[in-house]
Amino acid sequence: MPAMEITQAPGPNVADNHDLIRVHGARVNNLKDVSVEIPKRRLTVFTGVSGSGKSSLVFGTIAAESQRLINETYSAFVQGFMPTLARPEVDVLEGLTTAILVDQQRMGSDARSTVGTATDANAMLRILFSRLGQPHIGSPNAFSFNVASVRASGAFTVERGAGKTVKRTFSRTGGMCPRCEGRGSVTDFDLSALYDDGKSLNEGALTIPGYSMDGWYGRIFRGCGFFDPDKPIRRYKKAELHDLLHKEPTKIKVDGINLTYEGLIPKIQSSMLSKDVDALQPHIRAFVERAVTFTACPDCGGTRLSEAARSSKIDGISIADACAMEIRDLAGWVRGLDEPSVAPLLAALQQTLDSFVEIGLGYLSLDRPSGTLSGGEAQRVKMIRHLGSSLTDVTYVFDEPTIGLHPHDIQRMNDLLLRLRDKGNTVLVVEHKPETIAIAEHVVDLGPRAGTEGGQVVFEGTVDGLRAGGTLTGRHLDDRASLKGSTRKPTGVLEIRGANRHNLQDVDVDIPLGVLVVVTGVAGSGKSSLIHGSISGRPGVVAVDQTPIKGSRRSNPATYTGLLDPIRKAFAKANGVKPGLFSSNSEGACPNCNGAGVIYTDLAMMAGVATVCEECEGKRFQAEVLEYRFGGRDISEVLAMSVDEAGEFFGAGEARTPAAHKILQRMAEVGLGYLRLGQPLTTLSGGERQRLKLATSMAEKSDLYVLDEPTTGLHLADVEQLLGLLGGLVDSGKSVIVIAHHQAVMARADWIVDLGPGAGHDGGRIVFEGTPAEMVAAHSTLTGEHLAAYVGA
Repeated sequence: MPAMEITQAPGPNVADNHDLIRVHGARVNNLKDVSVEIPKRRLTVFTGVSGSGKSSLVFGTIAAESQRLINETYSAFVQGFMPTLARPEVDVLEGLTTAILVDQQRMGSDARSTVGTATDANAMLRILFSRLGQPHIGSPNAFSFNVASVRASGAFTVERGAGKTVKRTFSRTGGMCPRCEGRGSVTDFDLSALYDDGKSLNEGALTIPGYSMDGWYGRIFRGCGFFDPDKPIRRYKKAELHDLLHKEPTKIKVDGINLTYEGLIPKIQSSMLSKDVDALQPHIRAFVERAVTFTACPDCGGTRLSEAARSSKIDGISIADACAMEIRDLAGWVRGLDEPSVAPLLAALQQTLDSFVEIGLGYLSLDRPSGTLSGGEAQRVKMIRHLGSSLTDVTYVFDEPTIGLHPHDIQRMNDLLLRLRDKGNTVLVVEHKPETIAIAEHVVDLGPRAGTEGGQVVFEGTVDGLRAGGTLTGRHLDDRASLKGSTRKPTGVLEIRGANRHNLQDVDVDIPLGVLVVVTGVAGSGKSSLIHGSISGRPGVVAVDQTPIKGSRRSNPATYTGLLDPIRKAFAKANGVKPGLFSSNSEGACPNCNGAGVIYTDLAMMAGVATVCEECEGKRFQAEVLEYRFGGRDISEVLAMSVDEAGEFFGAGEARTPAAHKILQRMAEVGLGYLRLGQPLTTLSGGERQRLKLATSMAEKSDLYVLDEPTTGLHLADVEQLLGLLGGLVDSGKSVIVIAHHQAVMARADWIVDLGPGAGHDGGRIVFEGTPAEMVAAHSTLTGEHLAAYVGA
């Protein structure tokens, strides 16, 4: 047969004209009619101070509309099961492609979620062991710690024709450890934290939050008949104490009402321990930390797996051993398996494990709980499934991918971003680090400031053009902090001896007090394990970690920081009424919108509609409440103020309120002077939330502060202000320990502790202790080399 001849159409195709993503008139959050044209199949970096509108443009507008349009391709039935997304407030959006988001959201902190389950690596390992493991124990479910073994038998009736009764026996072999139910740890209760055994129940023996004898619990305890509520608990017989603490749910009748009685410990386990600890109210979280200890399950040794699952092995390695290995070691073990019957499975597993190593996470293990990953680690874990993807012409959207990365690792991340682009994809990156901004082919700088003073495009073009452009980002792009001429003298030391948490190798170190100490090292070297494991839990230590602050649209900076309390009291005192009237979540709320300020209309599978409440015109309060004034302003006008305006208002004159002014000062010190007091927390950027958390933590009376990467989400111009704040804390007699990768923070430290030399089992040792100047002079560690290059030494 003659070869087929292929001819190209002459001239350019009209489809080639669609090489731009066009945004016109974007007004999401603080954006002010923003219009930009973003080149496709290029790397575009979005810069600007924290709160300038970068995320609103990239995530809230471009990615959100792409996601919404994809969801609309499904049937109405399927859309009913999907999150409903409203169309972003924008006039024109053209040239969109499928958007894949890789954000900083922490991965689920459920006790059953691990790195292996979150990336499907565990699923592949389970299939591998079900095929090759000896002895053979069953299907892949037999190796899953989230599947319990089930056995059942009985009869059931099949209603077909005359109907007949059929006997069936059913069994399913799961890999869950029966004792810890696949959690890897068991709980032990300190009974002295549950009750005072010298008192009776009626005398208030119970010290569990919410367990009062005045309410339903009192009726149940008095009417159950299992024990005497007037007898001190220490005089209870063994059966009575068992009924109080451990009794299974039992139906009882009290005063003619059917109720269920349950022992204290199962009740606490179901109501408090089944939830994410971070989601608990502060006083309940404090109780759980005081009353409950978590120890490795003695039956499975913390592996979560049943004895049968641990007994099946391939070349002497069980699935528990494989999940406990560092991923780079596991990749080597998988590479050594030669079994043609599962060759495609081995190739897919190998590719996933190699991606971990390539992205700089080879030091993790598959059994690491996903809730313990830092924001940067979680983001890189999410990247793994995209690295080997065959998809092209999609838009990848990254939110500060260099977070949590040592300067040594940033180059590797840059290479990955460029690789994604070279496959024909559009890569959009929100970033503050100069090293990543430098590789951009197109830069969009938002500003000029944050909040209401931002939301405009102040520069669009190349990196060289940004440097010469005179914007805040352009001016600070080449900023380099210099080493301090002299360092502060310590006032004492904090001793850490034999630290061996995670990968730490019996570390002994003296942390100087009364100075600014920076703990650094490559990602996975053991910094957080050392500081959070040995210092954060000590009494009187205030630790500000990377966990995001949670808040609904009813939460705002005034409620989160506690600022609203002194404001409400001041309003109440000035007007002779109750403080509850000045809360939009309490008595003063507008009855029409329940204090939300807007009316939400649910439209099933279509995006709900939010309309401003006609009754209160979005002010959230009843009309009568707005008649009460303080310093000439009503409560809605106060909540509409910025932090700086409110600082002047409550700082002097007839509205002077020292308690409120003090909180506002702290918020201004961390660079949040532009925030409105009543702005919903859901509209704040990641950097703003982190600084709000810092401002709140500074209120706690302490002599030692521990900060975990406080420069996360901070613009280059804001880092200088943060360093001034940390210096001020130290000068006021406090000790500050900072876990940081930012060279500017290292340069301004009084003392540096560097961990390494590598990550995982190659780390966990102290490789340098001394002043920044000594580190630069020594050039003995990776961190020292990068710091020397940064300061130009």
